[in-house]
Amino acid sequence: MPTMVFALKLKSMNEKKHDNNERGLTIHMPFSELGLSQSIVRGVRAAGYSEPTAIQAQAIPHILAGKDLIGTAQTGTGKTAAFVLPILQHLQEKVGLRCLILTPTRELAAQIETNVREYARFMKVRCAVVYGGVAMGPQIAALRSNPHILIATPGRLLDHMGRGNVRLDGVEILVLDEADRMLDMGFLPDIRRILQHIPKKRQNLLFSATMPAEIESLARHTLANPVKVSVGPTATPATNVSQFLYPVPHHLKMAMLLKLLHITSYTSVLIFTRTKYRADKVASALNKNNFSAARLHGDRSQSQRSQALHGFRTGRYRIMVATDLAARGLDVEGISHVINYDVPETPEAYIHRIGRTARAQAVGDAFTLVSQDEERDVYLIEKHLKRAIPRVGVPDFEYSAPPPPKLAPTERRHVGSVSGQSRRSNGHQRNDRKPQSKRFHRD
Repeated sequence: MPTMVFALKLKSMNEKKHDNNERGLTIHMPFSELGLSQSIVRGVRAAGYSEPTAIQAQAIPHILAGKDLIGTAQTGTGKTAAFVLPILQHLQEKVGLRCLILTPTRELAAQIETNVREYARFMKVRCAVVYGGVAMGPQIAALRSNPHILIATPGRLLDHMGRGNVRLDGVEILVLDEADRMLDMGFLPDIRRILQHIPKKRQNLLFSATMPAEIESLARHTLANPVKVSVGPTATPATNVSQFLYPVPHHLKMAMLLKLLHITSYTSVLIFTRTKYRADKVASALNKNNFSAARLHGDRSQSQRSQALHGFRTGRYRIMVATDLAARGLDVEGISHVINYDVPETPEAYIHRIGRTARAQAVGDAFTLVSQDEERDVYLIEKHLKRAIPRVGVPDFEYSAPPPPKLAPTERRHVGSVSGQSRRSNGHQRNDRKPQSKRFHRD
C-alpha cells in the first residue's frame, strides 16, 4: 500500500470511531425492548444481530403503532429490517396476502425475500417474490400458496395481475422501497396503476435514499399524515468509507486497476463501470490476468446474474464488475473495496456506489480512477460532499506510457475494401447484408 494512502487510512479510521459514536448508528438496547415478539427477536439473533441500528430504533415503534412512515437514511444502515420486523409482528395472526413490498430491481427483491425468511424462521409466515427475467410458472405456484407477504418489481407484478394470478384487495400494508430508484427507472406510472387495485385503507411505508420532488408528490398523494424518520443527511456517504481519487490517463485505467489489485489487501472488490460493454471488457481483462471476476448488468440473464451474485457472496469470485444496476439492492457482507473504474455521472450515483462497502457499520475503501475528461464530474461530486477527496498516486506506475497506436484511416479503408472484395468473390452482394438494428438497454 502506498505510504500516503496508509497514513490517510490511519487518520480516517481514528475519525470513524468518533463519528459513529456521534451519529449513533447502533442503539445500545435489545430488539425485545422495541415491542417485537420473542419469535421475531430469536430470528434476528439467529441472523447475527443483537442491537438495532438508528433507523430501526426510530422506525419500528411507529410502524408497530400502525402509522404511515417516510424513512430516509444512508445506504447500509439497516432499512430493510426497519420495515420487515414490524410487518412480521403485524402478520402473526393474519391469513392471506396482507403485505405488498415493491422494489425497483430483481436483486433487491431477492435480497428482501432472503431477509424475510431469515427473520421469520421461527414463524409460520409465507413469502413470495416475483420479478422479470425468469419463467412465470414457479411464481404462479408461489402466488397460489397463499403467501402473507408479496415482494415484487412493478412490471412483473402487473403481468401477473393482468393474467389473474394475484389479487391485492386484502393488502393492509404497502411498502415502497428505494422509491427514488424506482423513479429513476421510470416505474412511477406502473406504481400508480398498482395502487388502484389496493384498498385505500392501508398502512403505507416509503423508504428512499433521496427525496426528489416527484417522490414528495407521490408521498403526499399516497401517505396519510406520515411520520418522517431520517438518520443522517440524505444523499451523503457513510463516514466509515475512506475515499481516494487516482488520477490516470484514460488509456491507462486498466493498467492502474491491475496495479491497485496487486498492491491492495482486499476481501472482495466491487468495480463499477458506466456501460455494460465496458463491464464485459473489464471483467474479461481481469480474468485474462488471473483475477477471478464475475459480471453483473442488464444484458445478463437472470440465471447468469443469480450465479454471479452467489459466486460473489460465497467467495468463488473475489471481484464483481457491475453497472449501476447493482448500486442499489446489492447486499453482500464483507465488501472491503469499491472501485469506480468510471467516474459516475451524478453525486447521488457516487454515494450509492460506495455505499456497497462499509455496510452495517463496517469500514471500507472507495477508489475512483479519474481521467482528465472526468474532472467535471469529480468537481460536482466534491461540491455535493462539500469537501475535496484526497488524490493519491501509485509508486512505480508508468503514467507516461503512450496510448496504443490507432489504425490509420487509409488502413481502415483498405481493410474494408478487401473484405468487400472477399464477399463479392463468394457470390454475395453488398445489399444482401441484413442491417444491424441498434439496441438500447436500460439497467
